[in-house]
Amino acid sequence: MRPKHTVADILEMEQLQLRNLSLTSWHYRALQAIRRCRTKAMGGHIDKCDCCHALHISYNSCRNRHCPTCQGHKREEWIRARGDELLDVPYFHVVFTLPSEFNSYALSHGKIVYGSLFRAAWQTLQQFGDNPKHLGGRMGMIAVLHTWGQNMSLHPHLHCIVPGGGLSRSGQWKIAKNNGNYLFNVKSMSQVF
Repeated sequence: MRPKHTVADILEMEQLQLRNLSLTSWHYRALQAIRRCRTKAMGGHIDKCDCCHALHISYNSCRNRHCPTCQGHKREEWIRARGDELLDVPYFHVVFTLPSEFNSYALSHGKIVYGSLFRAAWQTLQQFGDNPKHLGGRMGMIAVLHTWGQNMSLHPHLHCIVPGGGLSRSGQWKIAKNNGNYLFNVKSMSQVF
């Protein structure tokens, strides 16, 4: 079932407002590609059905990595590939949020800010994981960056999938403490982060 409005529909309706935003040229090009995806503006081709010989016009996709229309299958492939990498252990969902004071800087210096966000999150988890008081094992994580919140406001944060344990120096699996209720104390992690 097709949703009432797609991202492309909304971008089409708000074309004039997009021009007034202080977007980088890279952001503007991405939004324009998404807006034009699978429309006449991208060109197209004619497909002929082998069975009924009916002709169907198919418009070309933008192939932009941010386009929800084009990249849905790529996202599913990525998720399946990550599933193949998972260990047979419990996992925890940990979220690290960029302090809102950095939001405007993130818009113009994304590579620096988001790289720092990933490093800070990983270093925080490593610090707790390495500490025998908390775990005493080498950990891992899969992290996905989300830059927008559900209300479409700028809200950079990482969703991290973290195994509920780690490898000891001798190579043995150590299970996380706290009876599997949580990985590490959230208040302590927040202070370190």
